Amino acid sequence: MFTGLVEELGQIHEIDSRSSRTQFTISAKFVMKDLSIGDSISVNGVCLTVTQKKENQFCFDLVPETLAQSNLGELIEGDYVNLERAMKASDRFGGHILQGHVETVGVIIEKQKQEDNAVLSVGLDPEWMRFCIPKGSIALDGISLTIAKIEANIIEIALIPYTLKNTTLGIKSTSDTLNIEMDIIGKYVDHMLSFNEEDSERDVGILKAIRHLQYGES
Repeated sequence: MFTGLVEELGQIHEIDSRSSRTQFTISAKFVMKDLSIGDSISVNGVCLTVTQKKENQFCFDLVPETLAQSNLGELIEGDYVNLERAMKASDRFGGHILQGHVETVGVIIEKQKQEDNAVLSVGLDPEWMRFCIPKGSIALDGISLTIAKIEANIIEIALIPYTLKNTTLGIKSTSDTLNIEMDIIGKYVDHMLSFNEEDSERDVGILKAIRHLQYGES
């Protein structure tokens, strides 16, 4: 689990593309101090597993599905990424609950500079707008943020100087993409309200039939 508080901007040192997977090597410092092979880490909001660790560098593997469903497939060597290690049970909870499961990719429609601040307008697929509410939480590239305004399928996010300086949102511009993860509480509420008992009973029946074929269970 993550909280959406970016700990460090890492830099892509190397991308090694192979037939079945793509390996990224990320250069970092702060997150390296207690990072181990097998640990989960959020990279631009995508939960990934550390497969190798070197001095000031770590590696992870990406399958085609992850590359296709997030903006990680657009990255090139030298690009910066938001990094957050998985939350410890004893840590302070500063953002909101994130799983690192990207649901859709948004596009920056406009970035308005206002002195040291900025307002980001992000276009989303209309099907995900039901999870967006004014003053509600949303994660953009793994950053926990608050929706300031909604118009049609465009959300506005106010960015303070700290966020602009310490995350990729400071260097992203119009037409760039963002990994989107909706608030998990809204998703659970939506599921409960739309839950269909008949569909559930049908699924249970299918599962029993499969178990009977496999194991002879009744």
